[in-house]
Amino acid sequence: MPGNGTSSLIFDMDNTLFDLVGAKMRACGRVSAHCRAGSAGELFSYFLRRAGGFEDPENIRDFLCHHGCYSEEVYQQCTEIYQGEKLRDLTPYPGVRDTLRLLADTGFRMAIVTDAHLPDAHARLNRTRLAEFFDPVVTFEVTRAHKPSTLPFLSALLQLRTTARETFLIGDSPVRDIAPGMILGMTTVYARYGDRFSHPGQYGGAHHAIDDFRELAGILGLPPDTGRNGGVG
Repeated sequence: MPGNGTSSLIFDMDNTLFDLVGAKMRACGRVSAHCRAGSAGELFSYFLRRAGGFEDPENIRDFLCHHGCYSEEVYQQCTEIYQGEKLRDLTPYPGVRDTLRLLADTGFRMAIVTDAHLPDAHARLNRTRLAEFFDPVVTFEVTRAHKPSTLPFLSALLQLRTTARETFLIGDSPVRDIAPGMILGMTTVYARYGDRFSHPGQYGGAHHAIDDFRELAGILGLPPDTGRNGGVG
């Protein structure tokens, strides 16, 4: 059984367990090539705007309109290409599956807290073969609150039937993951390898920072080289 008074782990999903940004960039490239307009980087920038959500396909509509190639048919084609390619390229980071298996076998209870909607979360977890490790999976539909609200994390704690003091929180965003975890009193682990948007040195005051998912095992008192010699990741 887990030691050090820790019984549960709450994970962010996107860019903590797998590289969603990379998958989105590749999908944007396929859309750009299909409609022969713009570039992968330009289309991706639409998903980073405050006006549009990071998951909202309406960003593709705006991109097409800007380049004068919008029609409902082209928009539907591009949306299907984008969604299909983004999911197809999704792969866990090295050591993720092996480490999660070790944690589950050791007795840790594990949950996901994500801003993704339920169908997207389940599709990604199934695609990466990680769904078996997490219960509950707290998506936006559960609390109707986006991170950095503490509500999704409180929901996970309630469903895990544990306390913040007994829980580690692992995420790639100092603002959306680490900050609410610190407020609630969880031990926080900054997944620095997955963060492409924060400035160097901005860890949000996390208790730990890791550059490889497999380092999590060592922080939890398990062999730190778990998963380095095998598995898909």
